[in-house]
Amino acid sequence: MPTYTAPVKDLQFVLHDVLNITSSDIPGYDELDADFTNAVLEEAGKLTGDVLAPLNVVGDKEGCRLENGVVYTPTGFKAAFEQVKEGGWPGLDMPEQYGGQNMPYVIGTAVGEMFSASNQAFTMYQGLTHGAASAILAHGTDEQKDKWLPKMVSCEWTGTMNLTEPHCGTDLGLMRTKAEPQDNGTYKISGQKIFISAGDHDMADNIVHLVLAKIPGGPDGIKGVSLFIVPKFLVDDKGTIGARNGVSVGSIEEKMGIHGNSTCVLNYDEAEGYLLGQEHKGMRAMFTMMNEARLGVGMQGMAQAEAAYQNAVIYANDRLQGRDVTGTKNPEGPADPLIVHPDIRRSLMDQKSFVEGGRAFLLWGAQMIDAAHRKGDKDADGLISLMTPVIKGFLTDEGYDMTVKAQQVYGGHGYIEEWGMSQFTRDARIAMIYEGANGVQALDLVGRKLAQDGGKHVMAFFDLVKSFCKENGDDEAMVDFIEPLKTASKDLQAASMYFMQNGMKNPNHALSGSYDFMHLFGHVCLGLMWAHMAKAANAALVNGAEDTAFYETKLATGRYYMARRLPATSMHLARIESGADTVMALDATSF
Repeated sequence: MPTYTAPVKDLQFVLHDVLNITSSDIPGYDELDADFTNAVLEEAGKLTGDVLAPLNVVGDKEGCRLENGVVYTPTGFKAAFEQVKEGGWPGLDMPEQYGGQNMPYVIGTAVGEMFSASNQAFTMYQGLTHGAASAILAHGTDEQKDKWLPKMVSCEWTGTMNLTEPHCGTDLGLMRTKAEPQDNGTYKISGQKIFISAGDHDMADNIVHLVLAKIPGGPDGIKGVSLFIVPKFLVDDKGTIGARNGVSVGSIEEKMGIHGNSTCVLNYDEAEGYLLGQEHKGMRAMFTMMNEARLGVGMQGMAQAEAAYQNAVIYANDRLQGRDVTGTKNPEGPADPLIVHPDIRRSLMDQKSFVEGGRAFLLWGAQMIDAAHRKGDKDADGLISLMTPVIKGFLTDEGYDMTVKAQQVYGGHGYIEEWGMSQFTRDARIAMIYEGANGVQALDLVGRKLAQDGGKHVMAFFDLVKSFCKENGDDEAMVDFIEPLKTASKDLQAASMYFMQNGMKNPNHALSGSYDFMHLFGHVCLGLMWAHMAKAANAALVNGAEDTAFYETKLATGRYYMARRLPATSMHLARIESGADTVMALDATSF
């Protein structure tokens, strides 16, 4: 059975050596000294490694079941969820006013990685609740916040997001779920929603659904969509749970992965709902949840790659196969371990360099969210808005690919369920699809985010890269990082210029290159992260750090990324500059 060990040391390295969080002027960061964050991460590591990780395979094999209208989660999930609640983990970065611990989002992200890596299906129950609570926090009335948030923050009640219907996914303007206004200010919600993660289960006393629906007589399309709070059980003014609401589970979806999460078809039959935010402004409120969810899904992609990589390393060291072509390394045994072979090393280095670069990228993004929310930094808000589709799309695409590479290290055993490696691949696959399929993320990036605020935020990113390269260009220890980063950044700028020069004439020239652009951008982001990590590692070595092996390994891993992974930017640029003609050449009937 696969194992999981929380990467506490690497998280600490990024938080303190790279991001230097205690020196930040973001409110609350001054309290995040290394001893404090280490204590939090160590405790989370014990819970995820000892409790959640062993349940990962249980959830995969058992799945959830629907019996007489009741959804039951896999063996051990309910007891584990009680431990998570008792530890206060769901409210780690939520306001104290509603029972949270008010820690910065960057700590919630670091802890969230451990939860996702150890058991993605389980962690989604609290993750979706966090997103729903965030939407109520941002758009609810004081009365709504007081009524719903305390028990959602504690996960006594969990939450969901209800967007998709059988006939509409991305194009939410086509939805048919209706919200009929009542004289008492409530609404009667009727319709069907599908693919509802954590839609129903036996681990919480109530489930608070956030449901997109149309109020009759409103504008057509997406402009007529509103968002509603629709609980599984009605709650009175004193917070006491009452009668069952008009929402029921039609079925549990049979899925490729994340079997331990109850992905439901939910039927609404005149269920009582309460408007969240303004009428016909549901997408604005929902995107509070969607943007947080997209960052969380990017984390899931990286986290599954981390878990798969850890197990691939163990197997590569244990499995004896063949001899090292440069000389026997295990003379007492019948063969050398897999890890001596260059192609295995290549695969593991791909995985390691992605995971560690992706971790830094996520925590950097989380720091921007803290800057935006805690000190009102509009530039940080704009930059993370630009980065959101890159984080979601690039990290989940690459994360899935890395789980496949990890599975491949096992050879035939990777294809056998007994070894557990296929679960990482199957669980990671959904991350490329939900919360906006990655093709949509690429379209959002090129079609909306690049031009946002007159292109201010992408220019700010270019300036970040340029400034870093200029400040460190004369440091001989940074040559292996600065020069590749400069080249990759020029590729990204060239791609942006191509869109500007050709996209207006023919939008397909931009849209056909959008997916490549998302990956090009992602590689540059990880290149920038590796350059920052290299600078921090060099400084630690110069300053006499005790664990020299850790920092030397970090530098070697970074050099691999810059030399072997970052040059992919030139390939993506060539594809982009080839334009739309070959993409659009065939008539629809010719496929």
